Amino acid sequence: MDIRLPARTDGAEPLVLNGTRQITIIGANGSGKSRFCSQLVASCGDKAYRISALRALFPAHSANTQPLPGSIDDIFNRINESVPQVKNLAQTEFDKLTYIMLTDEFRDLMNYKAHLLMGETGFPFPKTRLDATVKMWQEVFPKNKVLRENGKLMFATEGHSDKYSSLKLSDGEKAVLYYIGAVLYAMPDAVILVDDPETFIHRSIMQTLWNVIEEMRPDCTFIYNTHDVDFASSRVDNQCVWVKNFDPERVTWDYEVMSTSQHFDEAIYYELLGSRKPVLFIEGDDTHSIDSKLYPLIFPEYTVKPLGSCNKVIETVRSFGDLRAFHQLDSWGIVDRDRRDDEEVEYLRKKKILVPDVAEIENLLLIEGVVRAMARYRRRKENEVFLKVKSTIMHMFMREIKTQALQHTRHRVKHDVEMRIDMKFRNIGALEEHMVDLVNEINPRGYYEDLCRQFHRYVETGDYRAVLRVFNQKTMLSDCNVAGLCGYGRKDDYLKGILTVLKGSSREAQAIRQAIKASFSIPEPADDKTETDN
Repeated sequence: MDIRLPARTDGAEPLVLNGTRQITIIGANGSGKSRFCSQLVASCGDKAYRISALRALFPAHSANTQPLPGSIDDIFNRINESVPQVKNLAQTEFDKLTYIMLTDEFRDLMNYKAHLLMGETGFPFPKTRLDATVKMWQEVFPKNKVLRENGKLMFATEGHSDKYSSLKLSDGEKAVLYYIGAVLYAMPDAVILVDDPETFIHRSIMQTLWNVIEEMRPDCTFIYNTHDVDFASSRVDNQCVWVKNFDPERVTWDYEVMSTSQHFDEAIYYELLGSRKPVLFIEGDDTHSIDSKLYPLIFPEYTVKPLGSCNKVIETVRSFGDLRAFHQLDSWGIVDRDRRDDEEVEYLRKKKILVPDVAEIENLLLIEGVVRAMARYRRRKENEVFLKVKSTIMHMFMREIKTQALQHTRHRVKHDVEMRIDMKFRNIGALEEHMVDLVNEINPRGYYEDLCRQFHRYVETGDYRAVLRVFNQKTMLSDCNVAGLCGYGRKDDYLKGILTVLKGSSREAQAIRQAIKASFSIPEPADDKTETDN
């Protein structure tokens, strides 16, 4: 659905977001963000559907307010009006939703019974919204069970015989139940505006929960009104609107739509509240690069932000660090090793730029620990798979030693020339004199021959790790047949397999994460002792 944003303070035509499934509204307290969202709701007409756990769990203060058509309050009122002899006096939206789900289940079961009594065959047993809600809620809280007793929902904890009502659920448990059920009741093609989706929900489940909820309703557009930069950056098919200021007299806003390739700059981090995650800036873009798919799963304790180029990562880490006193967020960067030598890598690390111990990101997928873990995951013989991959890569590298040595020499010469030219000369004659001696000073042939000897030693000694560190070859991942040996059709399937494993917590996921992290020696962020679990 196309979403037309509110009027702009600068008088420009309001922006229209076309075909996006996720919109995140961010901004500081007092920036007019809530009014901005209310204006969005009004512009969506009968497709607007607004939900908030914070409001849902407590009695409404203004009972005379007309509910939005199709909202939980509206559905509840219509059910009460349709059964005048029985009135439910639920005070909170959470209780109203529970009543609606139980009423719908009772109606569907009665219809099913009626069909059976009339002798109709082949009529399917009804799958209700309550069934779907309970199933998903128990997946989030696997040790808790939901029971239906005497027209009420009751709850129990694994290993305990006591049953209790929803009154004894934590606010987090109620919020998850509410969000799942409420989204299922949204009208077709609804624009679902969620106020503070992070409220009451522990950050360890927040991203996964909303991913699953969004998948339940692929017909809907989700708009999130949030203060949480961690949540905002977790949306993958997202348009982010930064609300900066509000003019109440003209009812206009100063806002900016962030492009998918644009990172949150220092000002936005300063405006946002409540984020404790350090930031990890990386190369690549949000949609196409391996970096943006792999690193968030390897470093879930970081907010991972792709910036495009290597130079952009280095510059952003520097400028972001300069403003640390304002935003209190630690930041690091990751860039590919490419053909950097140990001296360059150490220099970057001192600038908080991490460089993996492999030539490029594709080589991370060929680290021994990763290959072995994927072979185990696919029930292959890990020794056999790894030795075949290693043998193929060593033979590939042997054939290209001279080419690889020349490329490394070219990089070294370029770096050394830039370093030597980037100095002060008293006149043009001094520069010319310096340039004449430059070839002898750099000695590219000597450096090239040393590299050839070094690369030959890697092959002779079977130093697989060293080969991955220096071998830049984009086709290596497909040419070594690691995908086929692990039971995949293509290299893209092998990558997807790794990402699938990393989304879980299996032994293989831990092994892959540990092997890749070891390639960086990346520091672990300090535990946040103030976080509480609902």
